[in-house]
Amino acid sequence: MKRAALFACLVLLGSCSKNTDSAWLGYAVGDNAFVAAPQAGWVARLAVQRGDAVRVGQLLFTLDDTSQVSARDQAEAAIALAQGQMTEAKANLDLTQRELVRQSGLLRDSAGTKQAYDIAKSNYDQAVARVTQISAQEEQARAALVNARYQLTERDVIARTTGRVEDVFFRTGEYAPAMTPVVSILPPQNVYVRFFVPETEFAHVKLGQRVSIGCDGCAAGITATVTFIAQQEEFTPPVIFSIGNREKLVFKLEARAPGGLTLNPGQPVQVRPL
Repeated sequence: MKRAALFACLVLLGSCSKNTDSAWLGYAVGDNAFVAAPQAGWVARLAVQRGDAVRVGQLLFTLDDTSQVSARDQAEAAIALAQGQMTEAKANLDLTQRELVRQSGLLRDSAGTKQAYDIAKSNYDQAVARVTQISAQEEQARAALVNARYQLTERDVIARTTGRVEDVFFRTGEYAPAMTPVVSILPPQNVYVRFFVPETEFAHVKLGQRVSIGCDGCAAGITATVTFIAQQEEFTPPVIFSIGNREKLVFKLEARAPGGLTLNPGQPVQVRPL
């Protein structure tokens, strides 16, 4: 009898402790930054691996740049050709200009003919047009060079955020289509918690509310702010292993903290209102 009474008391105390536990169950979530190849190409070098910590400006991967190097070299050759042609065109312009001045003086002194003047004027106009044409060609080649150099820099893809490499989708020697993620990075500021509040307690939560977060092995004092409240209820998700909450409707909420939370995505947490 004493053992039975003791067992009953323990069961009662256990049930009371469960009822007084006002924690909402949830888990940590991380929004990854997916770094895609801006252009299609073969992955020539993979500079990071899963789990690496990366910083802004660090090289992530390099795409084959054979085509881009060729385009740059062609643009540089076009500029050199235009500059050579410009030297010749300017020399011809100077010659035709001097001839036009000479013919103008002869015609003014009645020592030349109108036909000779017209020929000199026509040659001069053609020389001016040739200089203008070559100048435009050089400008076009320079614009092509700027674009070629930019396209070449796009073959080296760098990190635009600090974080941890969560996954690598393409390896060296594989072909990466344009705008397809090659590496995913988890910035620390993108880690938050998603938790579920029973319908009976939903009226007591609101956006901007402060909550405390606890988990196995976590440091004390982790807090966050409710930043999202779902508008529709849903059944308790299967990842929440709580018999008491089974078959009950809950609302999904999210809480974030400046700079993110020091949690691992998928880690179970308990959330309590402050």
